[in-house]
Amino acid sequence: QVQLVESGGQLLQAGGSLRLSCEASEDSLMYYTVAWFRQAPGTEREFVAAFWRNTGRTAYVDSVKGRFTLSRDNAKNTVYLQMNSLKPEDTAVYHCAAARTLIPSALKTADAYAYWGQGTQVTVSS
Repeated sequence: QVQLVESGGQLLQAGGSLRLSCEASEDSLMYYTVAWFRQAPGTEREFVAAFWRNTGRTAYVDSVKGRFTLSRDNAKNTVYLQMNSLKPEDTAVYHCAAARTLIPSALKTADAYAYWGQGTQVTVSS
């Protein structure tokens, strides 16, 4: 089973940039659809972005389009989330998740992902 570890979260000011990393072990991320979710206090886990396993195509929630970008380094077995023009409403714990099989309609559904990292805190001050 794949193991996921996120890193890169920190406290920063609005307008800043940050790159989160999701490093995998025990299996290759190339065999998984990989997504980022975030969860702010008192809210449900929200889909942010994802790489489709077979096509490598990406999907983003509307609120981060044009600001966040996914990338991957297969040699390092790592997926990155580059976050630019950060806003206070981006403050959350960011989780990496992976699924071997996923139907298209479930891409943005947290329960569809079997593997999760522990999360990394991103705090954006105004």
